[in-house]
Amino acid sequence: MIMIFTYLLLFIPISLVLEYIVHAPPFWVFATSLLAIIPLAVWIQRSTEEIAVQVGPSIGGLLNVTFGNAAELIIALFILNNGLGTVVKGQITGSIIGNSLLGLGLAILIGTLHKPKLSFHRAQTGQLSTLLILALVGLMLPAVFDMTERTLAKAPNALALDENLSLLVSVVLILLYIANLIYTLITHRSVFAGESEVGQAKWSVRKGFGILLIATLFTAWESEMLSGALDATAQQMGVSQFFLGVVVLALAGNIAEYVSAIYFARRGNMNLALSITLGATIQIALFVAPLLVILSYLMGHPMDLVFSNPIELVAIAAVAFVVEAIAKDGEVTWFEGAMLVGVYALFGIAFFFVAPL
Repeated sequence: MIMIFTYLLLFIPISLVLEYIVHAPPFWVFATSLLAIIPLAVWIQRSTEEIAVQVGPSIGGLLNVTFGNAAELIIALFILNNGLGTVVKGQITGSIIGNSLLGLGLAILIGTLHKPKLSFHRAQTGQLSTLLILALVGLMLPAVFDMTERTLAKAPNALALDENLSLLVSVVLILLYIANLIYTLITHRSVFAGESEVGQAKWSVRKGFGILLIATLFTAWESEMLSGALDATAQQMGVSQFFLGVVVLALAGNIAEYVSAIYFARRGNMNLALSITLGATIQIALFVAPLLVILSYLMGHPMDLVFSNPIELVAIAAVAFVVEAIAKDGEVTWFEGAMLVGVYALFGIAFFFVAPL
């Protein structure tokens, strides 16, 4: 599976030639940069896993926090630097529903191809489900607050209040995420020791860090070109920048999680497939999104956590409730996977018809 994505690395030189030598139309720069980021995201995850095997679960867990969603974070930072906070929030929404609906749904579908069902530990998934509900509260609160202050109270400084609330909510969410890491990696590590499938490292630590550094640098380079071509690409395709963020960019940034979840589901390890997809969702909601809010202030482009599009709020809420429903019985069938993919398709259709900005 890794080899398939390795061939996509050819789009790195292609995109650089199109941008700096040919000066091709923005659409082609956007498309080739997007395709180049996909294998880079896979190699970032692969190198992180290889290093984690050798340095132990605690340091490996911290490394995963830092680079687990590196590709998506880098893409979002460059887009945010262009003042496109709405696109970044769309990317956050797309990552949340993509991991929990599309990624998990595909893993279940493929994992149950020759099996009537797959089982998993309800206690482990129950904790992930609880964290998702917590994330739902944190992400929906600013939108409800904005509606109250802007629509009902008609506060003249509603925008400033939104930004201040979002900043404080972000701090709380990150602290809760850190507390979750302490709980799973330190104080109750023995409880979660059976969740990982360690195996043998194939790379040295030096090779792992080398590939991680190179892949991260090229991801930043490609993300800069991609963000610069985003507006013109959206206009040429006749879609909104928001759609590109919520579907296209989110898929590219999270493809590595999909591949890993499918791989372990095919091997019958549904616990690990759930940990990957739901863990990535939680990391986006409790760490990446709040971190982007804090970094946006330092970059001079303040972004709040107000998801003003009602479809986004419904999508985020749907993830929490769907995962809670699946986690109850401790087993999944192909039909549940099909339902997850179907729900994602419904949201994708709705996002497609969002009017271009």
